[in-house]
Amino acid sequence: MDLVILIASFGIILLGAELFTNGIEWFGHKMGLGEGAVGSVLAAVGTALPETTIPVVAILFSSAPESSDVGLGAILGAPFMLSTLAIGITGVVVLLNRASRPRGDVVEVDRAVVRTDLRAFALAYALALAVAFLPLEPTWPKLVAAVVLVLMYARYVKGHFETEGTTEAEDLNPLRIHPLDIRFFDADRDEPRLRTVNLQVIIAMVLIIVGAVAFVGAVSSIARSFGMNEILLALIVAPIATELPEGFNAVLWIRQGKDTLALANITGAMVFQASIATVVALVFAPEAWSFQPGTQIAFLSAAIAFLSVGVVFLPLLRGGTLRARNMLFGIGLYVVYLAIVAVVELQA
Repeated sequence: MDLVILIASFGIILLGAELFTNGIEWFGHKMGLGEGAVGSVLAAVGTALPETTIPVVAILFSSAPESSDVGLGAILGAPFMLSTLAIGITGVVVLLNRASRPRGDVVEVDRAVVRTDLRAFALAYALALAVAFLPLEPTWPKLVAAVVLVLMYARYVKGHFETEGTTEAEDLNPLRIHPLDIRFFDADRDEPRLRTVNLQVIIAMVLIIVGAVAFVGAVSSIARSFGMNEILLALIVAPIATELPEGFNAVLWIRQGKDTLALANITGAMVFQASIATVVALVFAPEAWSFQPGTQIAFLSAAIAFLSVGVVFLPLLRGGTLRARNMLFGIGLYVVYLAIVAVVELQA
């Protein structure tokens, strides 16, 4: 039964991602937004919702003794998966499509958008991780850090929304549910209404969240049958499922030649997870957000996330180009981390 749910939920997430990328582009066009606002903020927040629900539910609504560990693993697992596996998969998609791309394996992105995202991610995640090394008492420094992270994210969003630029309608694929609006409500055949665009985005987000929750449940059930502990389950298994929307979005946008949107969806989600998602732990489970015996292996994933981002994006930040083959480095780091986890598990 778990396998059936796994396959069905995978299809639901894929459908939701396709509707979401199509709808969010039209929303950005309607609102006159640039690629940074559409990819790094709107798409990133929308696709980050599934993985954000895990720590929220675990920390705020679960009374189980291991709930804080689950929340910690989910929060740390999201940036780790995005910076290694999601970026690596994006690189694989570029390589597979390089014959039909103008510059082969070169990922053509808006440098300003990516630099803004990486700077915001580095600052937010560094602050969040720094307070994990503070003593368990008092907890007020973590509350202060939480406030700072919210303010940092607000400034980051404001910066993207103030950037000029918009997508032309002729560069967009037709809105998927527009034909229904034409048929039943006699809408304009050339330009979909904003309410129709909003409806498609909402439907897509519901599909993504429902699909991700079902996928996580099925994967978790299968993982527990193999005796995997809770924190590693939340750190490794659950994020694989909940990062699927970002991965699918990247695949869809890369195949359409929209590299900035594809990458910004991932880097923007990294910023959201490093700032807003960590606030949940800092405010509601400050004792769990601590580098101590039992959590070191989880916090090691954060160091790997920084290493992956640094190696992959350093050429771009220095004024060079971002090549798909360099993005595969993240997959290598992911495999190394899995090996470390396997060794630790065997020794436990």
